[in-house]
Amino acid sequence: MEIILKEDVKGVGYKNDTVSVKPGFGRNYLIPQGLAIIANNSNKKQIEENIRQAAHKAEKIIQDAQALAASIGELVVTINTKAGESGKIFGAVTALQISDALKDKGFEVDRKRITFKEAVKNVGEHTVLLDLHKNVKHEITVNVVGE
Repeated sequence: MEIILKEDVKGVGYKNDTVSVKPGFGRNYLIPQGLAIIANNSNKKQIEENIRQAAHKAEKIIQDAQALAASIGELVVTINTKAGESGKIFGAVTALQISDALKDKGFEVDRKRITFKEAVKNVGEHTVLLDLHKNVKHEITVNVVGE
């Protein structure tokens, strides 16, 4: 089933992308939630027109995302958490914790835009990917310190 996304959907695509999904996922979740529309000719033309009109706004959004990535730079975020003697933490570090730590440093990043390469379950340094825009991705280092 081919659909056009009206919003960014993690793991599927970005706003205004035409993607192919399984029919049940499209019919039962994406379309009823207002996240997508069916990709027929009239909807494709309408989305193309919207993209054309919003092209200058999109350039500013990309520049803002690049500026945020540049200002974050090589930032190391420290997360304090309870850990056992072996260095294994109780639970895992979540995107919300990283988002709050970035907010404390003055950077506003939505928790939904934070992706882990692997689950952060040990004390030490880990790399986390910030998906700031469709074309702008930035890696930061998260230092997990046990209490």
